[in-house]
Amino acid sequence: MDFIIKFAEGFMKLFQLGGETFISWMTGIVPVVLMLMVAMNALIAILGEERVNKLAQVSAKNPISRYMILPFISAFMLGNPMAISMGRFMPEFYKPGFVASQMQFCHTSNGVFPHINPGELFVWLGIATGVEALGLSTMDLAIRYMLVGLVMNFFAGWITDFTIAWVCKQQGITLSKTLN
Repeated sequence: MDFIIKFAEGFMKLFQLGGETFISWMTGIVPVVLMLMVAMNALIAILGEERVNKLAQVSAKNPISRYMILPFISAFMLGNPMAISMGRFMPEFYKPGFVASQMQFCHTSNGVFPHINPGELFVWLGIATGVEALGLSTMDLAIRYMLVGLVMNFFAGWITDFTIAWVCKQQGITLSKTLN
């Protein structure tokens, strides 16, 4: 009988801790994420969608802007999954590389900019809790993760370009490398 009682108490404690964590998020990270989203939407409205779209078209012209700068700006301004929509301005040949880079960036920047990918914030918060328990700064980890992510996401996009070229050659198809 003691086992059943301890199991029931432990089971309920799990949900109590979950509720406490949820309330801490509602008074901590959720308002921050909400305010960041409002600020980004206001900035897009102030700049105008046409200017944001023009930025994407200009960024498509070289690998660094295509796989480092544009993914950062679009993720920061639009968040996940909307950031992927900037790929519509890419020539067909570069769209897979942009998506590879963009999708990864939405993960690697979450510690510094939680509004980019709030749906996966629980992963970052789990890691951050462990880092905080060790008495270390979570911002150090977040910045390093984002910087490594920028470089790795660039290579992911660029390597995808080489893969697309190989597949196109193998399949005998040609994808456009110019903007329409």
